[in-house]
Amino acid sequence: MKTIHLFFMSCLLAAGFTSCHHEPSAQQKDKIVDVAVVKSVNEMDATTFTGRTKSASEVNLAFRVAGQIARVLVEEGDYVKQGQVVAVMDSRDYEVQLAATQAEYEQVKADAERVMALYAEGNTTASNNDKARYGLQQMEQKLANHKNQLADTQLRSTVNGYVQTKFHESGETVGAGMPVLCVVGNRDTEVEINISASDFANIERFTGFSCKFDVTGEEAFPLQIVRVSQEANSSQLYKVRLKFLSMPSHKMITPGMTTMVYAERSHTEWDGMVKVPSSAVLNADGRTQVFVYNEQSGTVKSRPVVVTSVNRDGTMLVSQGLQRGEKIVASGVHHLGDGEKVRVLQKPAASNVGGLL
Repeated sequence: MKTIHLFFMSCLLAAGFTSCHHEPSAQQKDKIVDVAVVKSVNEMDATTFTGRTKSASEVNLAFRVAGQIARVLVEEGDYVKQGQVVAVMDSRDYEVQLAATQAEYEQVKADAERVMALYAEGNTTASNNDKARYGLQQMEQKLANHKNQLADTQLRSTVNGYVQTKFHESGETVGAGMPVLCVVGNRDTEVEINISASDFANIERFTGFSCKFDVTGEEAFPLQIVRVSQEANSSQLYKVRLKFLSMPSHKMITPGMTTMVYAERSHTEWDGMVKVPSSAVLNADGRTQVFVYNEQSGTVKSRPVVVTSVNRDGTMLVSQGLQRGEKIVASGVHHLGDGEKVRVLQKPAASNVGGLL
């Protein structure tokens, strides 16, 4: 009898252990999902670009003649005035050239005057007179050109501003038109940004721009488009220049500073549309749908939607099927069933970095 009693007790313990091991609670069966709140397109954050301030009058100064630089008279950061000499070239060869041309001119002039005097007295032909007159005019232009070349051995600033970059130093040989200095104007600072091809194609939808700087805090400065490049660079981006509608009074804003540019879009054609993560949308049973989460029952229900467009930022525009404020499953939708009970993934608070607390 004692042996039979022990046998029954062993069976009961085994059955209890099996039951505890294989019968999870209802809560443990519920799948954990990430839920997102549906927002209208107009609620989404403005498009932002990283910009850099540029001088509206940024000029590369270059000699109009070739030669060896004798002296660069300014340093980076120096203020220069329009017309100020900023660099000089070794002018020896141009002085010799001008002296030779001057002597040639004097000879041609004397010969031409004698021929024209003879023609006035009727002692030579009209052809000889024309040759002398035109030869003198040609020589006058040659002399003027060589005078200009000698004058061009002095490089003058074409704007009021600051020397930003020195490309060459004294003693270096440069060609005509080769930049020696970069001077930025001290007025009319602009902002330059790069936009994608899709933004370029819809540039007219941008209704306003503004920018902020770290040195000015939360103060925003309104901007207006000045010009847009019509050719993409090697990164397939287009340059856009914007000017300040009211020039900031802060002396801290100078060319070369980084700024965040905020762009507002016109959403007239998007009224009533919502934006959802692409991972929330699936195609099943021949229709496009999402899973809407019901807070009261803790279940999800599939609902057909109409997707208008797919965005490059991993979202989709939905024109029908969803309302602002509804909650949808943001990921893992391919593993859910219609009416299935789920648990919402609890996200850590903003102050709980990494969800460690």
